[in-house]
Amino acid sequence: MRPEILNPLFAEVEALKGVGPTLAKPLKKLGLNRVIDVLFHFPVAIVERRRVDTLAEAEIGRGVIVALTATGYRASSSPRGPFRVEAQDSAGAPVALVYFGGGGGWARKQFPIGEARLVAGRLDSYGQGLQIVHPDQVVEPGSDEEIASREPIYPLSAGITSRRIALLVEQALARVPDLPEWIEPSLVSARGWPSFGAALMRAHADPQDEAARARLAYDEVFANQLALMLVRASTRRRRGRPLAGDGRHRLRLALPYRPTNAQAQAIAEIEGDIAQSVPMLRLLQGDVGAGKTLVALMALLIAAEAGAQGALLAPTEILARQHFETLSRQLAPLGLRLAILTGREKGRAREATLMGLADGSIDLLIGTHAIFQDAVQYRALGLVVVDEQHRFGVAQRLMLAAKGQHPPHMLVMTATPIPRTLTLAHYGEMDVSRLDEMPPGRQPIETRVIALERIDEVVAGLGRHIAAGGQAYWVCPLVEESDTGDDAAAEARAASLRQQFGARVGLVHGRMKGPDKDAVMAAFQAGEVAVLVATTVIEVGVDVPNATLIVIEGAERFGLAQLHQLRGRVGRGGGHSVCLLLRGAALSETARARLALMRETTDGFRIAEEDLRLRGGGELLGTRQSGEAGARLADAERTAALIGTAHDDARLLTDRDGGLDGPRGRAARTLLYLLERDAAVALLRAG
Repeated sequence: MRPEILNPLFAEVEALKGVGPTLAKPLKKLGLNRVIDVLFHFPVAIVERRRVDTLAEAEIGRGVIVALTATGYRASSSPRGPFRVEAQDSAGAPVALVYFGGGGGWARKQFPIGEARLVAGRLDSYGQGLQIVHPDQVVEPGSDEEIASREPIYPLSAGITSRRIALLVEQALARVPDLPEWIEPSLVSARGWPSFGAALMRAHADPQDEAARARLAYDEVFANQLALMLVRASTRRRRGRPLAGDGRHRLRLALPYRPTNAQAQAIAEIEGDIAQSVPMLRLLQGDVGAGKTLVALMALLIAAEAGAQGALLAPTEILARQHFETLSRQLAPLGLRLAILTGREKGRAREATLMGLADGSIDLLIGTHAIFQDAVQYRALGLVVVDEQHRFGVAQRLMLAAKGQHPPHMLVMTATPIPRTLTLAHYGEMDVSRLDEMPPGRQPIETRVIALERIDEVVAGLGRHIAAGGQAYWVCPLVEESDTGDDAAAEARAASLRQQFGARVGLVHGRMKGPDKDAVMAAFQAGEVAVLVATTVIEVGVDVPNATLIVIEGAERFGLAQLHQLRGRVGRGGGHSVCLLLRGAALSETARARLALMRETTDGFRIAEEDLRLRGGGELLGTRQSGEAGARLADAERTAALIGTAHDDARLLTDRDGGLDGPRGRAARTLLYLLERDAAVALLRAG
C-alpha cells in the first residue's frame, strides 16, 4: 500500500482549487490527470518583465509591465487580419495592442476606451511605431491580481495558459510533504543538491537551475536502479529449474550458415546460464540482421531437450505470426509441437492451445502479451525469450516469473543497439551478450539522401526496380498532431503509387484489422505485391529477402534509431540493397547530422552513441520500458551522467545501509511509491 503521506500527491487533478470539468480537459490532454503529474510538468523557459512608468524607459524586444489607456480600435478589412487597440502610456506615447483572430470582441472587453489597464507583454517596434502582440496579461490597476515580473512558461494545450498552470503548480507544491532523505548524505552534500521538496520548488521557479534538475533526475535514475536490483534479488532467491540439453534437437537442425563467433559465444553463455538453478536474466543485444533469432532458437531447443516448455514473446502480432511460420518450417523435422497465442485466437483454437500448454503437449508457444494472461497456465515453463523491441518492463518480468513452480529462465532481446552508458540504466542487473558481427554474405546497405522535390525520379526508379523483379518498401512519415495522420499519409501515398503500378501496391497501417494486415504481408512475402506502403508497423522483424529497396519519406522526422531499424528491413538476402531517405526542404541542424550519419555508417552501436549525443535531452528511442512509469525527470543525457553513481548508491543501500529496513531504506521505499515503481515494492511485500 502506498504510504498515506503521499496520498495528497496522488489525488485527481480536480482536487486542486479552480479545476472543474472544463479545465480538466486541456489538462488531461497534457497528461496532467493527478496532482503529481502537475508537479512533474516543468517550465521550459522564464519570461522576465521590467515594470516601467512610461514606454520611453522600456527596451525594445524585452518584456514590460506598463499602465496603458485605450484611445480607439482599428479592425482589419480581412476577417483573418489583426485587430488593433490604439493606446497610450501616462506620458501620451502611442502603442498598438495587436490581436489576431476572433474579431476583436475580447480585445474591446479587455480595453474599454479611456480606462487604464496594467499590461504585460513583449514590446516590439513595427514600422514607425510600437506594438505589443497578444499581451500576456491585462489587469485593472489596484486589483488583487498581480502581474509577476518573472514568470515560468509551461508546455500548453489549447484552452489553458501558462499563468493558470503556474497557479495550479503553486497549489500542488503546497501539498508536497516533508519527506526523509533517500540519497546517501555525503553525495547530497558533495553535489550541493537541495532536498526533494526544495528541488521541485526551484525547478518550477527556474528551468535553468541545474542543481535542482540534476537532483530530481538522480531520484528517478536511483529509483530505477533500486527497482531493477530488487527484481534481480527476488529472482535469485527463487530456485529455477536447471536445464541441461543433450544436443539431439540442435544436431538435427539444418542451419542456413555456420553461426558467427559472436552468436556461438552468446549461445554458450546462455547454455551455461540455464544449466544453473539461479534463473537466467540475460540481455541479448544485436544489430539489425546480426542473427538474434538463431540464438533464441538454439536456447529454446536446449529447453526442449531438457523436457521444458519455451515461450517466445513478440512485440507485435505481425512479428508473432512471422516467427510462428518461420519456426514451424525450421522445426518441422524435429517433431516439436508449436502453438501461437495472440489477442486474435478465439474459441476452440484458443482452448486447444491452453489445454496443450497445461498438459505439456505444446513444447513452444509464440505470441504477444496474451501469453502473460492469468488463464495461460504452463505445465513446465523453463525459458522465456522476449523479442522486446523496448516494450518490456519490470512489471511484465514479475508476471512471467510468477508462472509455474519455478521462475523461468529469461532471455530479453533488443534490436536497438543501446549505448553502453544506458544499457545499465534500462536493464540494470541483467547479464549482457552482444552480437557485434554480421552473418557471412550480408552486403552493406547503400544509403542515399534525396530531396523530396525529386520524388518523380524516385518513383521512376521504383518502376525500373519492380520491372526487374525486385520488391520494395515505401515508409510514410510520422504526421504529428493527429491520431490517424500516419495512416492517412500512407493511404494517400498508396493511392498515388497505384495510379502508376496498379494492384501490385499493397498497404499496411495501424488501423487495419489483423487478418487484413496478414493478408497483405503474406502477398508481399509471396511476391504477389511488389511495393509495400506502410507506416512504422514494419519497423521490426519483417523479413522478405527479395525486398532490396526501401524508400523512407520525410526521413528528417524520424529518430536515428528508428531510421536504422527501418533500413534493416532490406539487406536480408544476398543481393545489393538500397535505402533512399527522402527529406523535406527545411532541415534542422540535428536532422542534417542524423541523415549524414545514416549515409556514412550501418553500424548500429555507433548510431546509438551518436543518437544519445545528438538528442541530449529527450527519450532515447528504443529504451523506454513499458509497464513502468516513463522517464519524466531524467533525460537521456542526465541519465548517462548519473547512472554509474546511482547504481553504486543503490548497491550500497541494499548491501550496507541496513537494506530496505534501515532508515534510508524506508525513505527509499517512499521514493519507489512516489515514482510509481510499485512493481518493485510488491517484491518487498512478497519477501
